[in-house]
Amino acid sequence: MNEFELAAKACFDLHFGYEPERILFAPGRVNLIGEHIDYNGGRVLPCSLSIGTYAAASRRDDGLIRLASADMGGEAVSVAFDELMALPHEPGAFGRFSWAAYPLGVAAKLASAGYAAGGFDMAVSGSLPRGSGLSSSASLEVLTCAVLAALYDLELDGVNASKLSLAAERDCAGVNCGIMDQFICAVGRADHALLLDTHSLEHSYFPFDPGEYTLLIMNTKKPRRLADSKYNERRAECEEALRIINTALGEARPCLCSIEPEEFERVFGLLPPVLLKRARHAVTENARTKLAAEFLSRGDMLRFGELLNASHDSLKNDYEVTGFELDTIVEAARRSEGVLGARMTGAGFGGCAIALAPSRLAESISEKIAAEYREAVGYDCEIYSAKTADAPFAEK
Repeated sequence: MNEFELAAKACFDLHFGYEPERILFAPGRVNLIGEHIDYNGGRVLPCSLSIGTYAAASRRDDGLIRLASADMGGEAVSVAFDELMALPHEPGAFGRFSWAAYPLGVAAKLASAGYAAGGFDMAVSGSLPRGSGLSSSASLEVLTCAVLAALYDLELDGVNASKLSLAAERDCAGVNCGIMDQFICAVGRADHALLLDTHSLEHSYFPFDPGEYTLLIMNTKKPRRLADSKYNERRAECEEALRIINTALGEARPCLCSIEPEEFERVFGLLPPVLLKRARHAVTENARTKLAAEFLSRGDMLRFGELLNASHDSLKNDYEVTGFELDTIVEAARRSEGVLGARMTGAGFGGCAIALAPSRLAESISEKIAAEYREAVGYDCEIYSAKTADAPFAEK
């Protein structure tokens, strides 16, 4: 067992006083490119990570759910399954459970969808930095699906697990996110990236092998909570931009990313300045993601790195979700010898960025970036190399 499995097991013993039946894992994720377009029907290109969330869990036959966290501390959250099922699926009803709103929301959604789940004890421990943008909430949600599937022998696949986890995040936690995070945390595969069409959910795996380069994850250590950020505001702006375009054209495009860049040039004059920028990012980022998959599959790291740079610039200038810390760490990476590209990843406003750096220089580049960041921002960042891992519902 690694230290996080041991921490989950120790937390289980502390709160519940017996040996757990199962130890399970769900990964976090890093999105290579395709940012803020999963809720705009675009294509995304994420990987599942070897860092994530661990659970020690056992089934209960009395209908009681007890949840504890080695990371959050405090007493275990306890609620009867019947009481949970009586709650409306809205943030106001689940907010009193704090962090446990995520797994409880998943349990409620599973039961409402007809899955024969019931009571359970679960203690969790995570290796994902909280607030880093590596999808700790989706990891916890998918992990809860995996726990209940294992304890109750549910016939639950990765697509449905991701859909139910997304519903829990939107309805119970109040974060109006897209499906990318839950999907890759459910079905990601070690040593592979996943190209996902978030409108149709068509997806394909291909080997993720950056060759002589290393993917660095650079944590600004500036935390942010999605529900408290401008995430929901950006989504509303994109929906309004699509409404204006559809009204003007007399069409019913399902999402912004169904518009090709050449088509967008003919309609962008219909939009007010702010909405123009938001829509332009969605349309161009979707095009970049499709190109990135082609370059990555051919091993063209130079062109792939150029797209990383273009993605960040669009997120900074058109979508305005980067901020001082992310821009500082990305610019420090770009100035480093041999780095092919760098961009923020995740929701933004803090969290993480990625950089494609020569493996032979990865350590010295990391030290240089860290020193420049500390001087500019006033506190330390954290930099590590990305390793991939299987998700609990990985498709073989």
